[in-house]
Amino acid sequence: ETTSIPKPMVEIGNKPIIWHIMKMYSHYGFNDFIICLGYKGYLIKEYFSHYFLHMSDVTIDLKKNKQEVHTTTSEPWKITLVDTGLETQTGGRLKRVQKYIGQETFMLTYGDGVSDINIKKLVEFHRKNKKAATVSAVQVVGRFGALNMQESGVVNSFLEKPKGDGYWINGGFFVLEPEVFDYIQDDHTVWEFNSLKTMAQDKKLVAFKHDGFWKCMDTLRDRSELDDAWNQGKAPWKSWKE
Repeated sequence: ETTSIPKPMVEIGNKPIIWHIMKMYSHYGFNDFIICLGYKGYLIKEYFSHYFLHMSDVTIDLKKNKQEVHTTTSEPWKITLVDTGLETQTGGRLKRVQKYIGQETFMLTYGDGVSDINIKKLVEFHRKNKKAATVSAVQVVGRFGALNMQESGVVNSFLEKPKGDGYWINGGFFVLEPEVFDYIQDDHTVWEFNSLKTMAQDKKLVAFKHDGFWKCMDTLRDRSELDDAWNQGKAPWKSWKE
């Protein structure tokens, strides 16, 4: 699907996955968004530029070229859409929107992952630890079942898709202080391999362990699983009401 649209616009239940992510934040009262645009970013601009109209009842007077909005179910979002370049790395994209963030604590996440993470508790954890950056740590559920075996080959137990192998991975959903911009050199800075690595060495990074639902949409299989969960009314990340 991403040959024709940017990944954040791939639909889950007839809504782009980026909409689902924004709804998660909005549920906790965070409604001011900055979206870093890259590949086919104009499609994301077009989606949100028409969003209010699509979510409203309107009367359009073609002769007078007037439009009257009657009611709307649009969310109270303020969205800043910034073209951060086609080849810019993850850290570089963040650096390019620094002027829109200013000197406030802010949050950052990827445009392809959903979770039932409690954003409010995440922010409280960040403020309590007083570090430059907080990353949400998650454990991924395996694709296959696991066998617990004896040396002889006798199976002691079978685990259906166990979660992780004891390791925690970067699940996105960061809370950050403006200090993190000092760890981004230029467009070529990779947030994960350069910035986070250096902050960890400087003891400026702390992890918020989330053992609930988390899923990154990396493959068509992932997209199908998320879509099925939504259509069956069993989407763990849906914390908001209709």
